Amino acid sequence: MSRSLLLAVLLLTYGTALADVRWDLPTGYPANNFHTENLQKMAEQVAAATKGRLKIIVHPNGSLVKATEIKDAVQAGRVPIGEVLMSNLSGENIIFNVDSVPFLATSYADAYRLWQASKPVMRKVLDRQGILLFYAVPWPPQGIYVNRPIASAADMKGLKWRAYNAATTRLAQLFGAQPVNVAAADLSRALADRTVDSFLSSSATGVDVKVWEQLSHFYTVNAWLPKNMVIVNKQAFTALDPASQAALLHALEDAEKQGWKTSEEKNKGYLETLARNNVRVAAPGAALRRDIDGAGRTLIAEWLQTALTVGNDDGKTIFSNYLRGISER
Repeated sequence: MSRSLLLAVLLLTYGTALADVRWDLPTGYPANNFHTENLQKMAEQVAAATKGRLKIIVHPNGSLVKATEIKDAVQAGRVPIGEVLMSNLSGENIIFNVDSVPFLATSYADAYRLWQASKPVMRKVLDRQGILLFYAVPWPPQGIYVNRPIASAADMKGLKWRAYNAATTRLAQLFGAQPVNVAAADLSRALADRTVDSFLSSSATGVDVKVWEQLSHFYTVNAWLPKNMVIVNKQAFTALDPASQAALLHALEDAEKQGWKTSEEKNKGYLETLARNNVRVAAPGAALRRDIDGAGRTLIAEWLQTALTVGNDDGKTIFSNYLRGISER
């Protein structure tokens, strides 16, 4: 039986006896960001497939739950579903930082291989906390936004650098910049009031915050492709009728496929938008490239050493699986 036919049978069997269910879905990103738009399309697909019996309401820009608190809200059952930046969970387990290890996976193809190596391990860890991990979608590659030209890491000394996870904080330290913890929803304000004057993020983020109003340069260093992941409270999912479960799973599967495709397509357009608004988009020069590659080697070694030190077999498993996938390509 096809998936669509099975869904139709389930809806016919259960649909008449069930009450409507509303799920609130918080995310930390603006309504016009492609991640949020992808979530909205997923919600619309679920509503259509269930004939409105499962309604998912997307709450953008940290308006319902702050970005850094979404995972805890899902785990506690305060919201049934949410989108979180994977590396925001690195404080509780190093494996969630693996997609933000600089220069480990610097292309969409390698980022997808890393996700396939990570997904089974992360699902196991989150499942023990009553959370189901359904999909992850990458941001475009991370580059450096700054308010002046930089030829080498020495030019970054003293910059007020926006940090949002362990990797960005450590890079600031290696570059001699001053790390300032700023959530995505607060970045526009932090730029406007000069709390930060540099940061590492994607082309998408630069467009979201209209970075050209404050900063002048974007260096395409392709440090990593961090991912947002969609998580669901296990009890909330189990409480859904089978038809709604099937519709949700179908929509989440489609959203992951579309999200990866859209991320890559959008990156080109975002870079064009930055340039059109007088942000100088450039590849790093030779000296800056050497400094950044050196920092990347340091951080990869530190990540592995930390995993070994804490006896994190999950971290070692992810890294081994990823290297095996790279060698087999």
